[in-house]
Amino acid sequence: MKRLVILFLIVVSVNGLVSAQQNKMPTPTEIAQKNVEDLDKRLKLNGTQKSVIYSFTYNQAKEQAELIKRQQAGNSREEDVDKFYKLQNETTKNIRNVLRPEQQLEYDKVIEERLSGKSPKSKKKKKGEEEEVQSDIKGLLSAPPVEKQNQ
Repeated sequence: MKRLVILFLIVVSVNGLVSAQQNKMPTPTEIAQKNVEDLDKRLKLNGTQKSVIYSFTYNQAKEQAELIKRQQAGNSREEDVDKFYKLQNETTKNIRNVLRPEQQLEYDKVIEERLSGKSPKSKKKKKGEEEEVQSDIKGLLSAPPVEKQNQ
Protein backbone atom coordinates (compact mmCIF):
# COMPACT_ATOMS: atom_id res chain seq x y z
CA MET A 1 0.00 0.00 0.00
CA LYS A 2 2.88 2.34 0.80
CA ARG A 3 4.33 1.76 -2.63
CA LEU A 4 0.98 2.48 -4.20
CA VAL A 5 0.69 5.77 -2.36
CA ILE A 6 4.25 6.73 -3.19
CA LEU A 7 3.71 5.97 -6.86
CA PHE A 8 0.48 7.97 -6.85
CA LEU A 9 2.22 10.95 -5.43
CA ILE A 10 5.07 10.61 -7.90
CA VAL A 11 2.54 10.63 -10.75
CA VAL A 12 0.86 13.72 -9.34
CA SER A 13 4.24 15.41 -8.96
CA VAL A 14 5.33 14.47 -12.47
CA ASN A 15 2.03 15.88 -13.72
CA GLY A 16 2.89 19.13 -11.98
CA LEU A 17 6.38 19.15 -13.45
CA VAL A 18 5.07 18.52 -16.97
CA SER A 19 2.71 21.44 -16.57
CA ALA A 20 5.58 23.57 -15.31
CA GLN A 21 7.53 22.82 -18.47
CA GLN A 22 4.73 24.36 -20.49
CA ASN A 23 5.99 27.82 -19.49
CA LYS A 24 3.53 28.19 -16.64
CA MET A 25 3.88 26.47 -13.33
CA PRO A 26 0.51 26.15 -11.62
CA THR A 27 0.19 27.89 -8.31
CA PRO A 28 -0.41 25.91 -5.10
CA THR A 29 -3.95 27.31 -5.13
CA GLU A 30 -4.61 25.97 -8.64
CA ILE A 31 -3.16 22.57 -7.75
CA ALA A 32 -5.24 22.31 -4.58
CA GLN A 33 -8.45 23.37 -6.38
CA LYS A 34 -7.88 20.84 -9.16
CA ASN A 35 -7.21 18.03 -6.67
CA VAL A 36 -10.36 18.82 -4.69
CA GLU A 37 -12.47 19.06 -7.87
CA ASP A 38 -11.16 15.72 -9.16
CA LEU A 39 -11.75 13.99 -5.84
CA ASP A 40 -15.19 15.55 -5.43
CA LYS A 41 -16.31 14.13 -8.78
CA ARG A 42 -15.37 10.61 -7.73
CA LEU A 43 -15.96 10.65 -3.97
CA LYS A 44 -18.93 13.03 -3.55
CA LEU A 45 -17.24 15.07 -0.82
CA ASN A 46 -19.19 17.19 1.65
CA GLY A 47 -18.25 20.81 2.35
CA THR A 48 -16.12 20.03 5.39
CA GLN A 49 -14.18 17.34 3.53
CA LYS A 50 -13.56 19.69 0.61
CA SER A 51 -12.24 22.37 2.93
CA VAL A 52 -9.95 20.03 4.86
CA ILE A 53 -8.63 18.29 1.73
CA TYR A 54 -8.03 21.68 0.10
CA SER A 55 -5.97 22.71 3.14
CA PHE A 56 -3.87 19.51 3.00
CA THR A 57 -3.24 19.70 -0.73
CA TYR A 58 -2.54 23.44 -0.66
CA ASN A 59 0.10 23.05 2.04
CA GLN A 60 1.67 20.13 0.18
CA ALA A 61 1.73 22.01 -3.13
CA LYS A 62 3.17 25.12 -1.49
CA GLU A 63 6.05 23.26 0.17
CA GLN A 64 6.73 21.14 -2.90
CA ALA A 65 6.81 24.24 -5.11
CA GLU A 66 9.56 25.63 -2.90
CA LEU A 67 11.50 22.37 -3.20
CA ILE A 68 11.07 22.36 -6.99
CA LYS A 69 12.30 25.95 -7.25
CA ARG A 70 15.31 25.04 -5.15
CA GLN A 71 16.03 22.08 -7.43
CA GLN A 72 15.69 24.20 -10.58
CA ALA A 73 18.14 26.70 -9.11
CA GLY A 74 20.59 23.86 -8.52
CA ASN A 75 20.49 24.19 -4.73
CA SER A 76 18.69 20.95 -3.92
CA ARG A 77 19.90 18.49 -1.33
CA GLU A 78 19.20 14.81 -0.87
CA GLU A 79 17.02 15.62 2.14
CA ASP A 80 14.78 17.64 -0.19
CA VAL A 81 13.83 14.51 -2.12
CA ASP A 82 12.99 12.73 1.13
CA LYS A 83 10.95 15.71 2.28
CA PHE A 84 9.11 15.82 -1.06
CA TYR A 85 7.97 12.20 -0.76
CA LYS A 86 7.26 12.53 2.95
CA LEU A 87 4.91 15.43 2.20
CA GLN A 88 3.11 13.32 -0.40
CA ASN A 89 2.72 10.38 1.96
CA GLU A 90 1.47 12.56 4.81
CA THR A 91 -1.05 14.28 2.56
CA THR A 92 -2.41 11.00 1.24
CA LYS A 93 -2.68 9.61 4.77
CA ASN A 94 -4.43 12.77 6.00
CA ILE A 95 -6.89 12.71 3.10
CA ARG A 96 -7.76 9.05 3.81
CA ASN A 97 -8.43 9.95 7.47
CA VAL A 98 -11.00 12.56 6.41
CA LEU A 99 -12.93 10.15 4.18
CA ARG A 100 -15.72 7.78 5.12
CA PRO A 101 -14.96 4.03 4.68
CA GLU A 102 -16.80 3.78 1.34
CA GLN A 103 -14.98 6.90 0.12
CA GLN A 104 -11.65 5.40 1.17
CA LEU A 105 -12.30 2.41 -1.07
CA GLU A 106 -13.02 4.68 -4.03
CA TYR A 107 -10.01 6.85 -3.15
CA ASP A 108 -7.82 3.75 -3.33
CA LYS A 109 -9.22 3.08 -6.81
CA VAL A 110 -8.46 6.68 -7.84
CA ILE A 111 -4.88 6.29 -6.65
CA GLU A 112 -4.51 2.97 -8.46
CA GLU A 113 -5.85 4.48 -11.70
CA ARG A 114 -3.48 7.42 -11.47
CA LEU A 115 -0.53 5.14 -10.80
CA SER A 116 -1.36 2.83 -13.68
CA GLY A 117 -2.03 5.74 -16.02
CA LYS A 118 -5.60 4.59 -16.64
CA SER A 119 -8.28 7.19 -17.09
CA PRO A 120 -11.74 6.74 -15.59
CA LYS A 121 -13.08 7.74 -19.00
CA SER A 122 -13.07 4.79 -21.33
CA LYS A 123 -11.73 5.44 -24.79
CA LYS A 124 -13.52 3.92 -27.74
CA LYS A 125 -11.28 2.05 -30.09
CA LYS A 126 -11.12 3.24 -33.64
CA LYS A 127 -12.17 1.03 -36.51
CA GLY A 128 -9.39 -1.33 -37.54
CA GLU A 129 -7.43 -0.96 -34.30
CA GLU A 130 -6.94 -3.87 -31.97
CA GLU A 131 -8.24 -3.54 -28.46
CA GLU A 132 -5.45 -3.14 -25.94
CA VAL A 133 -5.54 -5.70 -23.18
CA GLN A 134 -5.23 -4.03 -19.80
CA SER A 135 -4.69 -5.89 -16.58
CA ASP A 136 -4.09 -4.98 -13.00
CA ILE A 137 -1.66 -6.53 -10.58
CA LYS A 138 -3.85 -9.64 -10.34
CA GLY A 139 -3.39 -10.05 -14.09
CA LEU A 140 0.32 -10.58 -13.58
CA LEU A 141 -0.38 -13.92 -11.96
CA SER A 142 -2.24 -15.35 -14.92
CA ALA A 143 -1.00 -15.87 -18.43
CA PRO A 144 -2.49 -13.79 -21.27
CA PRO A 145 -4.99 -15.56 -23.52
CA VAL A 146 -3.39 -17.56 -26.31
CA GLU A 147 -4.51 -16.59 -29.79
CA LYS A 148 -4.83 -19.18 -32.54
CA GLN A 149 -2.26 -18.74 -35.25
CA ASN A 150 -3.38 -18.86 -38.88
CA GLN A 151 -1.14 -21.05 -40.99
